[in-house]
Amino acid sequence: MSDKKYKIGYTTEVFDMFHIGHLNILKNARRRCDYLIVGVSTDEVVKSYKNKTPIIPFKERIAIVNELKCVDKVVPQTSMNKMEAWNQLHFNVLFHGSDWQGSDMYNNMINQFSNVGVDVVFLPHTDGISSTYLSEILQKINIENFE
Repeated sequence: MSDKKYKIGYTTEVFDMFHIGHLNILKNARRRCDYLIVGVSTDEVVKSYKNKTPIIPFKERIAIVNELKCVDKVVPQTSMNKMEAWNQLHFNVLFHGSDWQGSDMYNNMINQFSNVGVDVVFLPHTDGISSTYLSEILQKINIENFE
């Protein structure tokens, strides 16, 4: 990963049950750009591609991200189409966790963004933590408490 510094960076996430992995991505992204815009997925977007409702409601998730000093601007992510976001925000780089690197979805995005001069930079994923993992633990605790 190069140390190129960008003017405007963009990243998106659900940010359900905010954890250290989320913070690591945001801090790493902010180090790589002068201005970081963060898209927080709406509940409707999450339902459309994950077929589940986030545990933390959208208004609370966006409020949490908005309070972080490493974030300059927070916007709702109302579509999975990152080119729609670029058409509105004109960022120079899209940041995402390395767990998506090599996926068909991101390979297609890299090709699309190269046509408009936007880099896609994958930042290290924090192993051992995810909102899905936290949700599974909570479900297990809940089941054990009611057996």
